[in-house]
Amino acid sequence: MAKILIIYSTTDGHTVTICHHLQEVIEQQSHQVTISSIDDAQHIDPALFDKIVIGASIRYGKHSPQVYDYIKRNQQMLESAPSALFSVNLVARKPDKRRADTNPYVKKFLKQTAWQPAEIAVFAGKLDYPRYSYRDRLIIRLIMWITKGPTAPDTVKVFTDWEQVDAFGKAISEM
Repeated sequence: MAKILIIYSTTDGHTVTICHHLQEVIEQQSHQVTISSIDDAQHIDPALFDKIVIGASIRYGKHSPQVYDYIKRNQQMLESAPSALFSVNLVARKPDKRRADTNPYVKKFLKQTAWQPAEIAVFAGKLDYPRYSYRDRLIIRLIMWITKGPTAPDTVKVFTDWEQVDAFGKAISEM
């Protein structure tokens, strides 16, 4: 039984939903999972865990600066223990953008950090126009229009491929 820490950075909460789904999958493999926000993770000693997973959402093409800071502060620990990364973004709603080597945000992220996780996944996120601020709704609708996604202002749609999340959870269990 491994002790696994899942740290997340989320913009609208869907990354947390994915974390809890991963927790269910991993705990079915007889491992113990602790989930923490990136804010609270600074108070957790990562050395107490056998494996570390970082999940981060994208907003306007960028992961949170806190994710980069956490990795920089804990680089040695992340390299010495099995570690994994998953990114959540709406570009991944297109099947050809759901891999680390084809997703522009993950490719950029990996170039900007020296950390090389053992496992990497890219999950499509959730589109929730009613929840967004007026400004965000306008910008995201424009982005969706450009990329041929849903633009109706009342759209709430989860694009996440849960089978892909299940497979990633099993890969974490096995690493």
